[in-house]
Amino acid sequence: MDQPLPPPPIDAASVTPGEPWLPVEVHDRVGSTNDLVRDRPALWRVVVADVQESGRGRLGRAWSTTPGTALAVSVLVPVPASGASWVPLFAGLAVHRAVDEVAGPVTALKWPNDVLVPEDGDRKLAGVLCEWVPDGVVVGVGVNVDTTRADLPLGTATSLRAAGHPGVDRAVLLTAYLRQLAAVLREDSGPSGPAAAAYRAACATLGRDVEVHEPGGAVRHGRATGIDGEGRLTVHTGAGTVQVSAGDVVHVRAR
Repeated sequence: MDQPLPPPPIDAASVTPGEPWLPVEVHDRVGSTNDLVRDRPALWRVVVADVQESGRGRLGRAWSTTPGTALAVSVLVPVPASGASWVPLFAGLAVHRAVDEVAGPVTALKWPNDVLVPEDGDRKLAGVLCEWVPDGVVVGVGVNVDTTRADLPLGTATSLRAAGHPGVDRAVLLTAYLRQLAAVLREDSGPSGPAAAAYRAACATLGRDVEVHEPGGAVRHGRATGIDGEGRLTVHTGAGTVQVSAGDVVHVRAR
């Protein structure tokens, strides 16, 4: 039976991503890290919580954490050259790179920013929620790190531990994520630049048959063929090509 030792708390002094980040603020328990950043916005601010009780995911879904087993972090970044709509995509790319750097499993991105583990049935490891404010974009990230399979909220979710990579130090993963996010934003030079190209290369949605569940309830079926200049997913359907800016994308498995 999987009984991991209690993980150590995140030590702010050990999170050293360097410029442009402000000193990391670590909280034992909060409602939402995004709310804390929004309430006192400062560019490059970093807020981390050991326990997040009322976090939010995309499309209004709730996201909370089991004590000590997840990484819940929110930051405030400026709008990059490609525009604010690319920030969620770049944040997903930064998580993808950070996990590859320090944690072990190969990950892939599902548009716009879900981080999947293909070796664990394409289950979701991490998600991103971005909120636009006058000072820039609040980027909230949740990564399931040491959560046991039994404690995961959904059968479609995974963690580094559940995927066979237990004991990852959350401070090390956080440092890597912050470095990677700053690097991606520095690389960005527009929708045809290297950051956008790197996202497209990591996005497993491209070339796949998909179902797009739109906020209004409609479902579109088609093949994902590209990411346009505004970060929207291009889907070729039987009725023509559409640009998807919001919705839940499901990868359709070949039969």
